[in-house]
Amino acid sequence: MIKINLITVGKLKEKYWKDACAEYAKRMSPFCKLEIIELAESRLSDSPSEKEILHALTHEAKLMLPYCEKKSTVNIAMCIEGKQFPSVELSKKLDSFVLQGYGTVNFIIGSSFGIADEIKNLCQLRLSMSEMTFPHQLARVMLLEQIYRCFQIQKNTKYHK
Repeated sequence: MIKINLITVGKLKEKYWKDACAEYAKRMSPFCKLEIIELAESRLSDSPSEKEILHALTHEAKLMLPYCEKKSTVNIAMCIEGKQFPSVELSKKLDSFVLQGYGTVNFIIGSSFGIADEIKNLCQLRLSMSEMTFPHQLARVMLLEQIYRCFQIQKNTKYHK
């Protein structure tokens, strides 16, 4: 069974976001081992300088690094400049990682300032959900739904229809 790590910067605060994530985690349990890893968010001033932002991204990258350097792991950076896939194509991509022998897939969601280049360079794929902007909490729910949808597509269920 494949392991899916959702590596995120920051924690969900509102109950409704937590409930939505828990629902998708429950739905995915027959298909994968899901772990949601919430990393500490760097504290920044209200109007951070580029230097402050870079320092925060570097600090967050250090927290992500141990997960990204493991063998048999595919790293996917969720970032605005990433490639967009239709759900069926994303499902095929995930399936291809399994066929290539990867046991773990890391989906990495950075802070509102993104992900450090150091981490992006370790990723086999840069993925964007949309050109639109979404709150980080909603993006997490949307990503979990899409991963669940990928498993449903692979099983040829009616969920995707």
